[in-house]
Amino acid sequence: MSDKALNAYDSSAKTSESGNETDAAVLEKAALMLEIVKADPDSEDFTNALKYNQLIWTTIQAEMADDHPLPDQIKANLISLAIFIDKQTYKAFAERNPELLNAIININRNIAIGLRQGEKEGAANKPDAPSTNISA
Repeated sequence: MSDKALNAYDSSAKTSESGNETDAAVLEKAALMLEIVKADPDSEDFTNALKYNQLIWTTIQAEMADDHPLPDQIKANLISLAIFIDKQTYKAFAERNPELLNAIININRNIAIGLRQGEKEGAANKPDAPSTNISA
């Protein structure tokens, strides 16, 4: 597995200032891990990448409790995606078919894009927000 590429995601998650950016980085890291292991579906890395992604989506599903501040429709959509990811993950474990990872990768990347876009839109609505650019 490409340690250099994965370490880039690790360091971006550690230096991120927002929860959305961290969540997006985690989903991107999982997508990258899955993309890399498609080349060798019989490897232990294939299994580990699926387990890592499944852990992320299990966490997302658990976070969508009734008291979560997201609108009910978004929570329902995320739970539906988590259920789909579970089914696709079990198929990929059983069949060792790298093509089954494509949908999971695309979902992870699209959710990450949405998180980052929401973060940008939220920042744009706060005109008095302090700058995070601390370069001299």
